[in-house]
Amino acid sequence: MSPPKKDRKIQSIPLNSYPLKVNEIGSADFTRTIAQALHKEFGDTHAAVKTVVALTKANERAVKNWFSAKNGPTGRHLVDLVRTSDEVLEAVLRMSGRSDLIVAKKLAESKRTLLKMLRLIGELQS
Repeated sequence: MSPPKKDRKIQSIPLNSYPLKVNEIGSADFTRTIAQALHKEFGDTHAAVKTVVALTKANERAVKNWFSAKNGPTGRHLVDLVRTSDEVLEAVLRMSGRSDLIVAKKLAESKRTLLKMLRLIGELQS
């Protein structure tokens, strides 16, 4: 004989089983995006891993996992990476939906470069 309906326990659905919304990013996407940014900024050599270890003070095995997209950096290490790597900064801004800040950053960099070039042209003309 089956128990009455009000005696049945309804299992809750874990939060991580809900489908991602369009603008949400999963942990696999996060680790892959950070790995791509690290490869773009630092390269694919063992020296690149050593450089990131020195910049973040993270364990070498952890950094190798970041490069191979097995794991992503923790908050403190991510902040250290953003502080030193434009590629990682842009990746984080893209993932957070703040592409407008990437454009503003690139405009500021372009303006600095243009002013530097104009100064050099002025010096050559003098």
